Amino acid sequence: MRSSMALLAAAAALLLLVSLAAAADMSIVSYGERSEEEVRRMYAEWMSEHRRTYNAIGEEERRFEVFRDNLRYIDQHNAAADAGLHSFRLGLNRFADLTNEEYRSTYLGARTKPDRERKLSARYQADDNEELPETVDWRKKGAVAAIKDQGGCGSCWAFSAIAAVEGINQIVTGDMIPLSEQELVDCDTSYNEGCNGGLMDYAFEFIINNGGIDSEEDYPYKERDNRCDANKKNAKVVTIDGYEDVPVNSEKSLQKAVANQPISVAIEAGGRAFQLYNECPASTTCCCIYEYGKECFAWGCCPLEGATCCDDHYSCCPHNYPICNTQQGTCLAAKDSPLSVKAQRRTLAKPIGAFSGIATDGKKSSA
Repeated sequence: MRSSMALLAAAAALLLLVSLAAAADMSIVSYGERSEEEVRRMYAEWMSEHRRTYNAIGEEERRFEVFRDNLRYIDQHNAAADAGLHSFRLGLNRFADLTNEEYRSTYLGARTKPDRERKLSARYQADDNEELPETVDWRKKGAVAAIKDQGGCGSCWAFSAIAAVEGINQIVTGDMIPLSEQELVDCDTSYNEGCNGGLMDYAFEFIINNGGIDSEEDYPYKERDNRCDANKKNAKVVTIDGYEDVPVNSEKSLQKAVANQPISVAIEAGGRAFQLYNECPASTTCCCIYEYGKECFAWGCCPLEGATCCDDHYSCCPHNYPICNTQQGTCLAAKDSPLSVKAQRRTLAKPIGAFSGIATDGKKSSA
C-alpha cells in the first residue's frame, strides 16, 4: 500500500511538474490580445505615419484586417524574442498592410536560373586551412554606395547586380559612381523581365555585351518598367570585363570572395518575419519613431554609434553633442553651450530586398 501511495504521489508530482512546464512554455509566447479600439487607433496612426490612403470601396477595412493579423504575428514573435527565442524583433513597417503573398509578388523579383554552365574559376576556391579575415566592411573602404530603395518593383536582381559593379569599379578606379538600375530594368530584356523579376548573371552579361552601363544620375530609377532609352544605353560610364560564380556549397570560398570585393547574392526573403523585420544595421543607433503605450512598433536608424535619440522622432545627436535642440535642428555639447553641430536625420529601419555583392571584374571606361 505504501508503495502504491508513493507511486501515486510520484505520479501526481510528475503531473504537477508537467503542468507547470506546460504553463511556463505557454507563457514564453503569451501576449495580451489587443482590443478592437486599440488596434484601430494603431492602424490610424500607422496610416498617418506612412501616408497611406485607400480609394476602393471597402479597401481600408480589408487592409485593416490584414494589418490586425500582421500585428498579432508581430506581438507573438516579439513575446518570444523577449523570452530569448529570437535574436531580432519585428515591427509595423511600411509592409504591415500587405499579406505575405502580396509582399512576395510585389517586391521579390529574383528568378531561378535555368540549366546553364556555371562560370567558375580557381580564383576563389578556398583551401580548408587558408587564413581569411573574419570581417571586411566594404562601406568603410568606400566600395558601397548609399542605400537605395527598389520601391514597388520586383527589381532586386538589378540592384544586386549594380551594387556589385559599383563596388568593383570603386576598388579598381577609386571612384564611387552610382549606376543605373533603371537601364537594366528597361533594356536588359533578353531573359530578365524588369519589375517582374530577373537574375544577376544575365544583368552582368548585358553590361558586358553592351560595353558598359550608364550612371544613376543620367538614367535615374523610376520604380516601373519603361521603354529602353537608346541614347542613355549607349552612355557606358562604367564597364566590366567579366563575372564568375562563387564555388557552390563552400562557405570558405564565399568568405574568400567577400574578402576581395563586394559580391552579388540573392537571398530567400519571402518569409513573413523578413517582411515585418524592423531593426537597424550595425554602426547605427536605433531610435523609436512610432511608440504606442510602452512599446515601439517602428524604428529609425541614426547613422551614428551611441547616439542620442531626440524627442521629435525625426533627428538624433552624436554622443559628444548629446543635447537635442529640436527647434533649431542642432545638437549641443552641454545645456546652454555655444558649441553645436547639425542634428542627423534618422532613416526608417526596413528589410533589405537586395544585397550587394556573383563576383565581377570591373574598370571605368573613357566614355
